[in-house]
Amino acid sequence: MWRLDATLARLQHWDERLCVSVNRGARQQRPVVLLFQAVSWLGNGVFWYALMLALLLADAHAAAGPVLHMAFVGAVCACCYKMVKHSTVRSRPYQVNPLVSADAAVLDRFSFPSGHTLHAIAFSLVACSHYPRLWIVLAPFALLTAVSRVALGLHYPSDVIAGAALGALIACASFAIA
Repeated sequence: MWRLDATLARLQHWDERLCVSVNRGARQQRPVVLLFQAVSWLGNGVFWYALMLALLLADAHAAAGPVLHMAFVGAVCACCYKMVKHSTVRSRPYQVNPLVSADAAVLDRFSFPSGHTLHAIAFSLVACSHYPRLWIVLAPFALLTAVSRVALGLHYPSDVIAGAALGALIACASFAIA
């Protein structure tokens, strides 16, 4: 058991150090912080709702199914995210580490998992399964969303990894159902 504890302690140490490093690195360049703040704000839902609306405006008949698929996945993601977040109650990095600064507003109190990343991955996978050409836009946006959460001091890297994994799992499960 002590090996597991030691391994977990090393992982937590790595997680904290990487969080501090990314946060401090981003804060040295004001344009980088502004970019990440914009991406984070768009990732609150604005980007995904705009995408669904754009798809419907472009071709309502063909886009209805994909948009409903995205909306369903988004609802499942929100439910899972809230359940996990409220059962793990992990504090955000800026709340416990004085070397980490929060550079954006938070939507809720806890850190694990990253809901922004969870939704970015899930929506990207679903949207791109219906519209493969969207990868050129959605892959960079999802990656920037994930990095922004750590750079802005709101999440640890492990929160982002867990969010990405959960989002991918939910999207993949939706393909089996759909």
